[in-house]
Amino acid sequence: MQKIKKRWEISKNWQLIHPFLGAVMVIATSYMFARRLLHLFQFNNTVWEWVLVPVIGIALYFLLIRFFMWCFKKLENKWKVAHKWEMIAIFIVFAITGSLSGKLAAPLTEWIGLGRNTVNGFVYWTARILLIFPIYQVILIVVGWLFGQYKFFWAFEQKMLKRMGLGFLFR
Repeated sequence: MQKIKKRWEISKNWQLIHPFLGAVMVIATSYMFARRLLHLFQFNNTVWEWVLVPVIGIALYFLLIRFFMWCFKKLENKWKVAHKWEMIAIFIVFAITGSLSGKLAAPLTEWIGLGRNTVNGFVYWTARILLIFPIYQVILIVVGWLFGQYKFFWAFEQKMLKRMGLGFLFR
């Protein structure tokens, strides 16, 4: 436990939630990818699924962890945060925000009358993708605030919108 605390600059026990939550999310992601991969090859509900899901899931877990550690090293100097554990919190916020905005866009698209079965597929997907953007912006700030990273995400939001030519929204 001391190694984890030292590596991620954790000074209070409540901060341990970030590395553990990050590990749990990577485990869940690895499991879901492994299941989907096997379902693509029609191995669902077979003995092979029970054997291969843990094997592929563990392999994906270690690959994803290595990838995220590489990302941490690349972004450590770019993202100015006080402690390394905050990097984990930021990654978790991005993961939750991206997934949640994608999930919320589908019912919102249906609600405004552009359902998958009522309009052309091109119109549906264009509307859904266009709706993801504002949903993402709002959720990013809210989830960032919940994880104690409001200051980082507010600055990130302003920088992103200015680069897109929407900086007038903050005047």
